Amino acid sequence: MEFEAVIGLEVHAQLSTQSKIFCACSAAFGAPPNENTCPVCTGMPGVLPVLNRKAVEFTIRTALATSCAVQSKSVFARKNYFYPDLPKAYQISQYELPLALAGHIDIEADGGTKRIGITRIHMEEDAGKLVHEGEFAGAQASLADLNRCSVPLMEIVSEPDMRTPEEGGAYLRRLRDILVYLEVCDGNMEEGSFRCDANVSVRPKGQKEFGTKAELKNMNSFRNVEKALEYEIRRQVEQIEDGGTVAQETRLWDAAANVTIPMRGKEEAHDYRYFPDPDLLPLIVDDAWIDALRKTIPELPAEKVARLASTCGISRYDAELLSSSRALADFFEASVKIYGGNPKVSANECIHWKDAVAAGKISPETIAHAVEDRETGKISATASKTLVELVIRTGKPLRQLREEKGLSQVSDAGALEETVAKVIAANPKEAESYRNGKAGLLSFFVGQVMKETKGKANPKIVQEVLKKKLG
Repeated sequence: MEFEAVIGLEVHAQLSTQSKIFCACSAAFGAPPNENTCPVCTGMPGVLPVLNRKAVEFTIRTALATSCAVQSKSVFARKNYFYPDLPKAYQISQYELPLALAGHIDIEADGGTKRIGITRIHMEEDAGKLVHEGEFAGAQASLADLNRCSVPLMEIVSEPDMRTPEEGGAYLRRLRDILVYLEVCDGNMEEGSFRCDANVSVRPKGQKEFGTKAELKNMNSFRNVEKALEYEIRRQVEQIEDGGTVAQETRLWDAAANVTIPMRGKEEAHDYRYFPDPDLLPLIVDDAWIDALRKTIPELPAEKVARLASTCGISRYDAELLSSSRALADFFEASVKIYGGNPKVSANECIHWKDAVAAGKISPETIAHAVEDRETGKISATASKTLVELVIRTGKPLRQLREEKGLSQVSDAGALEETVAKVIAANPKEAESYRNGKAGLLSFFVGQVMKETKGKANPKIVQEVLKKKLG
């Protein structure tokens, strides 16, 4: 019997606001433990939460970018449970009335495009973090760091539309790219600002009913998500083929052992007892607010890839590499605007120097001038690389460095004729052999001329002059 997987993903994305969602504490990552806390985010008696407007706007922009319907009214609810990293014993979230519903993201799958539905997007506050002494499974103690309490999150819940681990990975990468382009989340999985839980089940191919699902947690990279899904699908199929049944449970991914391990079963699942938060009014979003935020949505990655490939004449692969970073794509377009003679070469240069671009160590003029000077024969490819490296080290303009370092290339045929004649005269036997049919010796003569000119001659022009002189 052939089985297929059914995969749905829940993503928690930390919003890139300066302060937390319900208080003025810093939401920055990396502070000493329990430094960014206050009576509000630690749930002291008598305090009241105040909603962060920027967090709402970031969530609405995400909803618009993923074709969701923004709801005119949404309600915050208390999600009640006990855990050491949750001092209030409840988490403020949204449940019955979320901020956005019914969107989608298109991904590339099996050589075509596949649409993955988004069930809902809602806002909530994050819980704190437990720091375990040793590995989680055998930790001797756990310490609570409450800095993360009340950091603003979006939860983005997909429909169970994915059928392979690769589709899951493609969906996560596309979603992350969108959030980073919108500048609402930095997408850093290692720091926990982009986290994913997966719901996965298997069923006989062709069957409409879903199988029993397992929820997977503790995956901190795209590759780990794909590996965890691969393992869990294989585990469930083997369980059914051996005559067993799949238990509904939560499982943790163990990246060291490449297996999922049971965490809790259905009978241990929480009853969160959601109810509307009495300290927060319903959130009302009018059309004017939505329209104003719609105007702030930039060109998104998929649209940018298609446009760059069609208008700049570069390959889709190069367009995807450039569009992997909004800053890199903007840098490339600025460079081509200065010199658009060969966008393919400009794309290659931008991709090659992407780290320097990200660090702000080179400008679009640097790449534009390097490409133009190479195309017009003013510098060689080797000199171009040397000059860009010098720009990174010194901060000086490329063309100023070209003159200071004497790296201009000699492309004047007339100026090269004397050197070529000298090289031919110094190698009469090789010249005679060339004239007698040993065409491969042309490379020898080019090398000698380059040596005489200390690498400044344009090899293409040198070849032309040599062929003319050698006859």
